[in-house]
Amino acid sequence: MTADSQSGRRTSLHGEWSSRFAFILAVAGSAVGLGNVWKFPYITGVYGGGAFVIFYLFCVFAIGLPIMMAEILIGRRGRRNPVATMSLLGEEEAGSSTWRFVGMLGVITGVLILSYYSVIAGWAFAYMWQGAAGNFTGLNAAAVGDIFAGLSESAVMTGFWHTVFMGMTIVVVAKGVERGLEKAVRVLMPALIGLLLVLLGYSMVAGNFAAGLDFMFAPRFSELTQEGALVALGHAFFTLSVGMGAVMAYGAYLPDEHSIAKTSMAIVAADTAIAILAGLVIFPIVFQNGLNPASGPGLIFQSLPLAFGQLPGGQFVAAMFFLLLTFAAWTSAISLMEPGVAWIIESLKLSRPVAAWSMGGAIWLFGLLSVLSFNALSEVTFLRGTIFANIDFLTSNIMLPLGGFAIICFAGWFMSHNSTADEIDPEAGRGYRAWRFAARYIAPIAVAMIFLNAIGVF
Repeated sequence: MTADSQSGRRTSLHGEWSSRFAFILAVAGSAVGLGNVWKFPYITGVYGGGAFVIFYLFCVFAIGLPIMMAEILIGRRGRRNPVATMSLLGEEEAGSSTWRFVGMLGVITGVLILSYYSVIAGWAFAYMWQGAAGNFTGLNAAAVGDIFAGLSESAVMTGFWHTVFMGMTIVVVAKGVERGLEKAVRVLMPALIGLLLVLLGYSMVAGNFAAGLDFMFAPRFSELTQEGALVALGHAFFTLSVGMGAVMAYGAYLPDEHSIAKTSMAIVAADTAIAILAGLVIFPIVFQNGLNPASGPGLIFQSLPLAFGQLPGGQFVAAMFFLLLTFAAWTSAISLMEPGVAWIIESLKLSRPVAAWSMGGAIWLFGLLSVLSFNALSEVTFLRGTIFANIDFLTSNIMLPLGGFAIICFAGWFMSHNSTADEIDPEAGRGYRAWRFAARYIAPIAVAMIFLNAIGVF
């Protein structure tokens, strides 16, 4: 065991974040992804506006926050890749290294998610260039639909942008924690926030801002149904990127002196604020153009390009919006790939560049199945539909909840009071006791409910 000679604590084999701020940017970048831009605003409007937001915020802080803190403390305690960390701590805390399979589940989940996430991110990157070229200007709905069909139904074009995006991700991860991951998030996250604020200003001027505010925040408690409550519960879990080993891997690089509780709260606040700002950008534009705000993923690649094509300065706004979307996807993709790369480095003793290109190449290759599921293999369907739909369902509805449930149960029930208190709060104050109660009772029950809802029990 590699340890600091003075404190006896383990040290990371891959370096550390240079500051608490860098760690917050990194984990917030992991959490902020494509779902923040379209899913949160959409489900907020559909399930009760302000009433949904209030319940969602409760879920984030009562469930999402404890799980994130658990992942970070496990990662920092073990200081290894998720597989090795869960094996090491499993032996120390529970007397069994079989907990390594929880870490392996997280690594595999991240790899599978990135394989299709890269395809969607590639579309966003392609649309940035379409917007910059003014290709949406003056188009009707049918013409905008033709642009999307031309991209998604072309294996060559979708495969090209999938390749470009994976290459961008591999280059960052190959450079390591400080020279790659940290430098990237220090540029991408401020740029993302800056773009979001510029677009917010535009939306306030050119869009129907009052209608957007009403759609998102008017407290319609009658619309907050049981289904809406479960949707809020599920999104609070999924939006923070927990359950897939990414937060655990990033936690392994967090210096000992930084507070896990304060850092986690800052990350949760940043993720929620960005999701809300994204809604305030999108929906005023949607309502200004008389579009359907409940069009789900189609809102991004069909409804919004149609709106941008009718707005003053729409060419610039379209380019900025899809650049924002690309940045959000890029920071998430980096975190999805890091656990697997760290595992390869430690297990096979490969250099980081070789490990990054090997893992990235494997993800790219598997991602071709998702590429082809929109064109050449579109008629190959089983269970939940296309290959893409099945991988999405497996990871989002089965693997993520199972990973999150195992992680929070391990931290809450199997790790000792001294181990968890040492990481979260050495003085074991009220904040620690609140976390331990949530980790033992509230979060596991909530995650179990998410899983049962996802597989159709509720």
